[in-house]
Amino acid sequence: MNTNFFNQIQQLDFTGVLQLNISKGAENNLIVSVLLNNEQCGDNAKNLIPPLTFNATPQEFDEGFFEQIKAPIKTVSGVMVDMEKFLKQIEEVKKQSAMEKEKTEKAKKEKEAKDKKFKDGMAKADELEKEGKFREAWIKVPDITEFPEKADEIRKRKTALSAKFATPSLFGEAEEPQPEPSQEEEVTADYPIDEAEEETEY
Repeated sequence: MNTNFFNQIQQLDFTGVLQLNISKGAENNLIVSVLLNNEQCGDNAKNLIPPLTFNATPQEFDEGFFEQIKAPIKTVSGVMVDMEKFLKQIEEVKKQSAMEKEKTEKAKKEKEAKDKKFKDGMAKADELEKEGKFREAWIKVPDITEFPEKADEIRKRKTALSAKFATPSLFGEAEEPQPEPSQEEEVTADYPIDEAEEETEY
């Protein structure tokens, strides 16, 4: 017996596994249920899609079965494919969101570390300035190339410090206090005794 059943199955537009369950019903009728399953679709909502169920005579199935299932199968197949595409898009969004979050966290940590380095440098400069070590304080002020966003603040700080060690005071640098000479030393210095003259006297 010749049949074009499988040829017509081939012509149906679907993605996945087409399951046909056939059972005998009352009065020589056949009960046929058609269920399309797409394992590639990860959305469990696909399980809520009911099977197509028909109750008809064998002759009625021969005459119009494929016409009856053609459109619904195409629709169900399209829905499942769209569901899977949607899930993949959602996963991609989540992935991108996680990447952006990680990127933001990394940038935040880097900024915090940079801010700490700047504050530590300025604090060290303040400490050295209080000790009167202006040149060392100037060196400890952070570099403008490393902190261009704080260029004005750094420039002002370095200028203020350089003014303290670059310009000499009115009397120059403070000298170490010298001890006053004793009276004997003063006499000796003022009136040196000639050794030859001293020998003549004796």
